[in-house]
Amino acid sequence: MSQFHSAKLSSRAWILRAVALLCGIGSMSPAHLSAQEKSKSPPDGASAEWPQFLGPDRNGGSSETGLLDSWPAAGPREVWRAKGGVGMSGLAISRGRLITMVQRNGDQWVIALDAQTGKPVWQSDVAPEYRNAMGNGPRATPTIVGDRVFVFTGEGILAALRFADGKVLWSHDVLEERGNVAEYGMASSPLVVEGQVIVTAGGRRSTVVAYDAKAGNQIWSAGDDVAGYSSAALLDVGGRKQIVVFTGGSALGLTPGSGSVLWRYPYKTNFDCNIATPLAVNGNVFISSGENHGSVLLSLKPSGDKFEVGDVWSSQGPQSVLRSEWQTPILIDGHLYGMDNVGGAGPVTHLTCVNAATGERLWQQPRFGKGNLIAAEGKLFISTMKGELVLVRASPKGYDELGRAVVIGTTRQAPALAGGLLYLRDDKEIVCLDVRKR
Repeated sequence: MSQFHSAKLSSRAWILRAVALLCGIGSMSPAHLSAQEKSKSPPDGASAEWPQFLGPDRNGGSSETGLLDSWPAAGPREVWRAKGGVGMSGLAISRGRLITMVQRNGDQWVIALDAQTGKPVWQSDVAPEYRNAMGNGPRATPTIVGDRVFVFTGEGILAALRFADGKVLWSHDVLEERGNVAEYGMASSPLVVEGQVIVTAGGRRSTVVAYDAKAGNQIWSAGDDVAGYSSAALLDVGGRKQIVVFTGGSALGLTPGSGSVLWRYPYKTNFDCNIATPLAVNGNVFISSGENHGSVLLSLKPSGDKFEVGDVWSSQGPQSVLRSEWQTPILIDGHLYGMDNVGGAGPVTHLTCVNAATGERLWQQPRFGKGNLIAAEGKLFISTMKGELVLVRASPKGYDELGRAVVIGTTRQAPALAGGLLYLRDDKEIVCLDVRKR
């Protein structure tokens, strides 16, 4: 959600504590599965990877094919179900491992499970527990790059762990060093670009900070806004690669490597609740926010070594075509599919399709309900706060539901998809579902 909604930081001081033994992380494989089904493994390569927030390209999209076109009567086949823990951290999958963050036994933990079986591989505590009136535990999703895993805790501790065994290689209290706490907790999923780990900090002259991925030392900082809750993305916009960050008060374009500010577009919202990740749309930048704000598609015109920012289209206020609360919309074939939230974080949310080039609303499924979504093979895989997994055809012609099944408890997380297996979590469990065609 970033995924998120959190509240005030209780304490950011490190508390030394003995490592508590985690118990019961193990998996349950349904007894009725045959040995052949249990051993069925996803293909190797990029299709079996979901290594960071919103997937390989940080936009919720997957190139996978051969997926179900509808749900069986009993829903997608369950492969395994394992105990997880409290938190809003999403799921990252790479090289046969699933990694996420959970809170229990008084700490925030990074846990690694076997992605095929759900069996525990390792776990490491990285910070004391984080408590917040809007939800406890970590918010950000781990990022897996090479032999390292990068995590950002609810109170703003950035850590690098070894992929093989979870050993903590370095750790920084980012807010103590450079930033200010976001009221609802730190939700920026680390972005790794050119050997640098980038998160939002929200401090004066350090809205965004970058650390050396290997050594852990800070390299640069940029911006003067509050942090907000969005995760930065590397986008090809304005004719060049840029780090685009949606802070609590603006959208920023930064130069990879140095962090120099290329452009800034003010976008202030109530409670600094800019949460959705920016998207590239035909070389332009799309941002959207809830709390009755709206959406805008930004054009970037080169001006010397910087850019002039304009609006391709803008739709703001209670009549906006799309007000993304904590869900990042999905761009498919020139159309945006997203959750349009009514009012100030109210309970009414519509599933909406918008022409990305013009801002025209093409259709809306009223009162679909709060949820989150990813896409593959022209289909939307939508998780709802009721614990449902809904399959919808991604078509500008209208809403076409292909399947709906309750698979887990209340969740705000988007699913993760790797090798035909779909993963989802709540505050208690992690479930793996087989969504491949037979």
